[in-house]
Amino acid sequence: MDQKRPPRVAFRLCDKSGTTKTEAAFLMTECKTEPYKFHALGNREVVGHFDGGDITTDAGGLLLREVEQRTGIIRRFAACFRDYRDPRFTEFTVQELVAQRTYGLGLGYEDLNDHDQLRSDPALAVIVGREDVKGEQRRVEQDRGKALAGKSTLNRLELTGHGVIADPYKKIGRDDAAIDRLMVDHFLESHDKPPVQIILDADATDDPIHGNQEGRFYHGYYGHYCYLPLYIFCGEFLLCARLRRSDIDASAGTVKELQRIVNQIREKWPKVKIVLRGDSGFCREEIMTWCESNGVDYVLGLAKNAVLIREIEKELEKAQKKFQKTGRAARYFKDFQYRTIDSWSRKRRVIGKAEHLKKGSNPRFIVTSFSSRQMGARYIYERTYCARGDMENRVKEQQLGLFADRTSTATMHANQLRLYFSSVAYMLLQTLRRLGLQGTTLATAQCTTIRLKLLKVGAQVQVTVRRVWFRMAGGHPYADVFAHAYANIQKIPLMRR
Repeated sequence: MDQKRPPRVAFRLCDKSGTTKTEAAFLMTECKTEPYKFHALGNREVVGHFDGGDITTDAGGLLLREVEQRTGIIRRFAACFRDYRDPRFTEFTVQELVAQRTYGLGLGYEDLNDHDQLRSDPALAVIVGREDVKGEQRRVEQDRGKALAGKSTLNRLELTGHGVIADPYKKIGRDDAAIDRLMVDHFLESHDKPPVQIILDADATDDPIHGNQEGRFYHGYYGHYCYLPLYIFCGEFLLCARLRRSDIDASAGTVKELQRIVNQIREKWPKVKIVLRGDSGFCREEIMTWCESNGVDYVLGLAKNAVLIREIEKELEKAQKKFQKTGRAARYFKDFQYRTIDSWSRKRRVIGKAEHLKKGSNPRFIVTSFSSRQMGARYIYERTYCARGDMENRVKEQQLGLFADRTSTATMHANQLRLYFSSVAYMLLQTLRRLGLQGTTLATAQCTTIRLKLLKVGAQVQVTVRRVWFRMAGGHPYADVFAHAYANIQKIPLMRR
């Protein structure tokens, strides 16, 4: 009976050097490589050799698996795919393929090519949930010893079709609308009770492309060929990641995304107050009119022009005189009503910031639906609008830390899936930060820092009938943070399947 039971996963932060004879035999590998002789240490030779056997650098990924067991983020993401393959000829479920790709991104492996080596890593097999940890039961002999899928299988996953499959070579389809709903559902489920007010941050960024991908277009502002993805966040929660061509306005499609997000939020939180925040690229009549018609407030940047600057001339002079007198930055604010000649349908409240810095005058403007009775000019500019800078950090976190800019597939449909994979990896790490790292030195760390200090843990992996042992490096400098995160996660009940 024991032979049929899935092995338990255990870990130990070891502080002992050396191994038993049994362990030493286990760690030996059939691969015979040449040793690397480094500079001597006193009378001792220093020799390196790739013969350690089953040793992983990603033992901290077990924490991500624990988060998944309690939230079902990857499981629910996989449920957005439809598998039309013949099960007689498949070894990996869609959930296992999706998990392998998502965990790989979270652990820092952005390329499909990486998985030709990672497929032999028993640690990643455990994290993904493969019971055949060592790949000993693979159907094809040449695959034995490799528990996970290779790059070609994962590539076929990325080349998914649209919904119902007509192409015989694309036998896995995906439902983008379901993936979009998942992002918002995750945000809603992460709150015990509805907040009084939420702020939705919208932003566009450049995603450089270097080949002949579908949708390739040169963007004059960024100075290169790129996509122009649209992101919508609420605090640290990602609600929308939409890949777009770059030959469009930065705000294109925002109303469509807002409509579905706001409707989904109000289905669960009908009384919550919603505010849209964005830079001047989103100060568009269509967006403001939609917000005004749907009970959504807005605080948006407004591009300066000669008319606006004339409105705050006195305040600019006042700020300049104060700067000359004190030598420190000076700023004043002015409220006024403003309407463009053609593009706006009505007058709206504009707040002008008259600021003088060491480098000179620095006028800035925002337009808002809030009345002066609801919120003063200085407060709304400094406390509400300027806080949108944190959202830009979230975009950079996903672009740089979770490889959202790795859109090198030929079609936009496939590249959108890569953006989804990056988004789900971000959701997983953000949940680890929110639930596991509270009260630690990494409570506000970015994803790259969490990966480097918490997930990249060296360990020996030993598989027995009853357990999978992760014997982690005893000198790991963040072992206390690991222990704290583990304890926090264990307090959360497991999600029912």
